[in-house]
Amino acid sequence: MKLKNLIVPSMLALGLAAGLGACQAKDAGGPAESAAVAQTPELGTFGVALDYMDTSVKPGDNFFLYVNGTWLKNTEIPADRSNYGSFTLLAERSEAQVKAIIEDSAKTESENGSAEQKIGDLYASFMDVDTIEAKGIAPLQADLDTIAALSDHKAMASLMGDPSMSLNSIVGGYVTVDAKDTENNIFYMTQAGLGMPNRSYYLDEDEKSVGLRADYATYLAAMLSAAGGDNVTARVQAVIDFETALAKTHWEPVKRRNRDLTYNKMTMDELIAYAPGFDWQAMADASSVGDQAAYIIRETDALQGSAKVFGETSMDVLKDYLTVHYMGGNAAYLPKTIDDARFAFYSAALRGTEVQRDRWKRGTGQVSRTLGEMVGQVYVKRHFKPEAKAQMDTLVANLRTAFGEGIDNLDWMSDATKVEARDKLAKFYPKIGYPKNWIDYSELKIDRDDLIGTMKSANAWGWNDMISELGEPIDREKFGMTPQTVNAYYNPGLNEIVFPAAILQAPFFDPNADAAVNYGGIGAVIGHEMGHGFDDQGSKSDGNGEQRNWWTDEDLAAFKEKTNALVAQYNEFEPLEGLHVNGELTLGENIGDMTGITMAYAAYKKSLNGKEDIVIDGFTGDQRFLLSYAQIWQRKFRDEALRARIKTDPHSPGEYRANGIVRNFDLWYEAFDVQPGDALYLPPEERVKIW
Repeated sequence: MKLKNLIVPSMLALGLAAGLGACQAKDAGGPAESAAVAQTPELGTFGVALDYMDTSVKPGDNFFLYVNGTWLKNTEIPADRSNYGSFTLLAERSEAQVKAIIEDSAKTESENGSAEQKIGDLYASFMDVDTIEAKGIAPLQADLDTIAALSDHKAMASLMGDPSMSLNSIVGGYVTVDAKDTENNIFYMTQAGLGMPNRSYYLDEDEKSVGLRADYATYLAAMLSAAGGDNVTARVQAVIDFETALAKTHWEPVKRRNRDLTYNKMTMDELIAYAPGFDWQAMADASSVGDQAAYIIRETDALQGSAKVFGETSMDVLKDYLTVHYMGGNAAYLPKTIDDARFAFYSAALRGTEVQRDRWKRGTGQVSRTLGEMVGQVYVKRHFKPEAKAQMDTLVANLRTAFGEGIDNLDWMSDATKVEARDKLAKFYPKIGYPKNWIDYSELKIDRDDLIGTMKSANAWGWNDMISELGEPIDREKFGMTPQTVNAYYNPGLNEIVFPAAILQAPFFDPNADAAVNYGGIGAVIGHEMGHGFDDQGSKSDGNGEQRNWWTDEDLAAFKEKTNALVAQYNEFEPLEGLHVNGELTLGENIGDMTGITMAYAAYKKSLNGKEDIVIDGFTGDQRFLLSYAQIWQRKFRDEALRARIKTDPHSPGEYRANGIVRNFDLWYEAFDVQPGDALYLPPEERVKIW
């Protein structure tokens, strides 16, 4: 069974901006213009790189281009990237910092089992392409033989549960807090098994989808041929037919977001009776979770249908299915021809990436994924200053205060629901930078001479570490991301907001930047994650993380009316001809963005203590706040990557995370003199205001 991510984080597509502003500050009776702030920020004179702006664009026509247009015109997406923006820039910085940590570890004389030995040897093993080429597929041969020798569907289900092999299966699983019993962890089961991103790739009949299916067949044929198969074309088509049958049972992405539908508690006996055709007990026993009193089944009839498809599929097809995906899953540790074949489909065909990333970059990522917090401890010591955490603590407190006042002032919510909302806000648990207790990797063995053996050990170790949480007190200090990750997330079951150290850099956060810029950047990110606790799905949990309805019927109806209006707005955006943003799929993130900017601005204004902010480089504080907000979403996509994002990702593309939000924000109209006739203008009665 493949391990699924414990937390589905709120990914932040980040962005830089710059350029000299044509739209000058209005005279609001404040202090005279100041040439510069006292500190020296990383970007520009106050925290925004003004030379990236395109002031030929009216702010009211396209605010994203106004702030980021020159950067977009002059920036070429690197050949080894499918998209590029401020998120990527910080990720590359983090990558270089992790590389330095790895290189220092490799230089250190170290004992076997030490952090330096594990980090250095794993990286060296991944980088030793000569040994990888010389071994060929021999390191996988015993496992391929095991697959080939499977005699029946029960044995197949059992092998799919082997955590060391991390094989494709019709079901994935993970441990997390029980959404309706938040004092205990439970094992969740979720639909799985597809080699392409989701069901639409198998079922859509547009020209692009048909072409991608042909590319996918080519990739599978390369994997089966490399494993020593013959009669490849027919066998690959049988595998695709099997996956297509699975795809027809799968839930669509929008349905999978609905937390009311994805909480279904069953015992093993109930699951076996409900979904015959797959040996659930054999799989669970092999995964060491077969003795649980109950499980949460996310997509009920999808797993029921997938089990039926599995039971009706011949062993020969299932063995080919496991073989091609086991080869592909280990492609990075196999000879270049196999690795390149995987790249040709998953990176080039699916996302438009032109060339494979340098081996050292991929090796750095491999170490960071496998030994994440071991690397993270060093990363924090080198790159995360205590004063940054202190400033973040202050920002979070200010956002919480602003959010609370916002709840008090809502005209569409009753007092009874406000009490519940206030309780939830008060119980938000912020975690900043890094965990209090680091993961212990002492039992994870790294063998420099056996890369695939090491990765199998890491798979098993990671799985066993996760399931060890079953039956144990919930670790509320655990991070779902490493400190070197450029991201942030909200976890509804624990009602926590989490900000790894690596995101606390410009353009999001700069201790030397103007306050308006930090509130428009990391302040909006903090507010975004808080907003997830009150979006269309996060709002289904209370302050203790328990999934229950704490709304009055009237308030819930009013909330849905507002969210439906936001869905309709985003459905109108058309990033590629004929392909629109999915307002339902992206609703949670869009609510998060709207909440983020609203609360960050309220907190910024409170921080001024009633005074008017100074004017810098011709921009008022309000304008600088909005420039900062738009620059964090700066990103440029290849068409293929943009198409994949729209079809699979709950986040809107960066342009609409900026434009789609500011057009609903009254301050923006005032700050940049946006008028009727401007392309983004919305009449006041059509602007969506939620929190």
